[in-house]
Amino acid sequence: MNRGALLKVVESRYARMDLPEFRPGDTVRVAYRVKEGGRTRIQNFEGIVIKIKRNGYNSSFTVRKVSYGVGVERIFPFNSPLIEKVEIVQRGRARRAKLYFIRELSEREIRRKLRADRKRIGQDQERAEAAQAAQEAPSEASGEGQA
Repeated sequence: MNRGALLKVVESRYARMDLPEFRPGDTVRVAYRVKEGGRTRIQNFEGIVIKIKRNGYNSSFTVRKVSYGVGVERIFPFNSPLIEKVEIVQRGRARRAKLYFIRELSEREIRRKLRADRKRIGQDQERAEAAQAAQEAPSEASGEGQA
């Protein structure tokens, strides 16, 4: 067994599969566990995904937001146990893989460049409806058998 295959086997135990599929241009809300002193709390970080680095287990994504007029970027490892959840707030349609150019743009120009991706929003709604229908179907079947 070569070294790369061995690393994949070992890393697959720790890889996370519960994060949703998102792309650069999407607006996401990352719930991140922060330790302050002896306590831990969950802090939300909402912004636009400007970069996704795919490197096996070491994959990460960068989220940018503007807070009180100052741009803030944060890099999150995909497989970090500190990420509680990632919610997709808005789907964006970007024409590039790395959106470094939005660092120089205003909020209004960013909205114009990264229009909402209606097609992917519709697909998300269809998936949610299908999941809800699948969830209701077994509960109805079990309810009929008991009566």
